[in-house]
Amino acid sequence: MTTITVNNKTLDLSVPQVMGILNVTPDSFSDGGHYTHIDAALAQAQQMLADGATILDIGGESTRPGAEAVSEEVELERVIPLIQAIRQHSDCWISVDTSKAAVMTAAIAAGADLINDVCALQNQGCLEAVAASHLPVCLMHMQGSPRTMQLNPEYGDVVVDVKAFFQSRIEACISAGIERDRIILDPGFGFGKTLEQNYQMLARMTEFADLELPILSGTSRKSMIGNLLNRNIDERLAGSLATAIIAAQNGASIIRVHDVKETVDALAVLAAAQ
Repeated sequence: MTTITVNNKTLDLSVPQVMGILNVTPDSFSDGGHYTHIDAALAQAQQMLADGATILDIGGESTRPGAEAVSEEVELERVIPLIQAIRQHSDCWISVDTSKAAVMTAAIAAGADLINDVCALQNQGCLEAVAASHLPVCLMHMQGSPRTMQLNPEYGDVVVDVKAFFQSRIEACISAGIERDRIILDPGFGFGKTLEQNYQMLARMTEFADLELPILSGTSRKSMIGNLLNRNIDERLAGSLATAIIAAQNGASIIRVHDVKETVDALAVLAAAQ
């Protein structure tokens, strides 16, 4: 599957597309608190689009390790006005990063084009919410929850186990009425994986091609970079770009990042050399 079409827009996945991260939260690990006001968030959205992002991923609940859950009402108050504001200014692809069915449904009504769920539609009502829409969905693998995922992650073989999870969730989606060609997969770097397991997945991403679905890679500024290089969050650009390039070389269709302009440039250089 090399294209996804929705709302009269087609996403070309034959080349890696850049998804810009826009968290409207006070506590996200990298940009928490920067874009909690609608004007600042909208300005950042417009800047990321100008820098070459194809998709904007709007999140209203932090999923960093140890993050506390937020209520449905709070998440709706954070993300829906921003989706509406972006939609008034742009026909870009808008993704909503949520694991709540009510937020998915409201975001779809507000103009979202893609559902991005770190819980892979396992929460109550989520399968039904996406099935009732015509939108694509990204299913992410996470061992445990954001509160517990990094306590002691264990796998027989991390890639084999994640692939088995994906197969199970694909089957659940199809049974719920979500067509296979609406599904994108995210291995979940940093979500219930050790440092070594993260890099094993990155090195072996080509093995996910067996599932014949687009792969999203999200490593930007994560602890897998910081802990390897002993770098603070604002010093992880080089590592983020390196992982983005490796992911693209190993088959990723979507690269989810904070640093859009730099990633777009790095991918352009990679494309020129192929």
